[in-house]
Amino acid sequence: MAIPPPRTAKSLLRSELRALLRVLTADSLHVQTALLDWILNHPQVRTIAAYSALPGEIDLTPVLCRHPEIRWAFPRVEGDRLTLHHVIDPAAGLLPGTFGILEPSPTSPEIPISEIDVFLCPGLAFDPRGGRVGRGRGFYDRLLAAARPDAIKLGICHPAQIVPDTFPESHDIGMDEIVSG
Repeated sequence: MAIPPPRTAKSLLRSELRALLRVLTADSLHVQTALLDWILNHPQVRTIAAYSALPGEIDLTPVLCRHPEIRWAFPRVEGDRLTLHHVIDPAAGLLPGTFGILEPSPTSPEIPISEIDVFLCPGLAFDPRGGRVGRGRGFYDRLLAAARPDAIKLGICHPAQIVPDTFPESHDIGMDEIVSG
């Protein structure tokens, strides 16, 4: 049997993981605890880009609310790119935006990407080498391509989302670590 080309393999993987996330009933508590431990072990981190969870993704709100000393940045969709904005209260400071995803209000102060120390990145799948499969529009790859070289990229996922291979392409930005509980 022939091995499918990377784009076909990645499309198949994306379809499989979307189906998995529709039925996954995994508890996020283990992943939230692992992220909390990671934050506690990295006290030098001052500014973290987070995300608003879509169905099936790890909801990080309980962890974020436990660390008001961290400057939290959340993405807003602006055309075909993401901009990052300061949110003081992640539990209440977001509004429905593009694609129905909770985003900072348009009046929230923008945080330059050069000030982000850590990016918490959702995805459909991750592999042990740091590969990530997103939802297919490239928003995170474009954002991360502009990050500081020393900014840490953390993939956040359920253990079931770790796969042997994500079939990375030249434009894909890898993760430095995966937090999966």
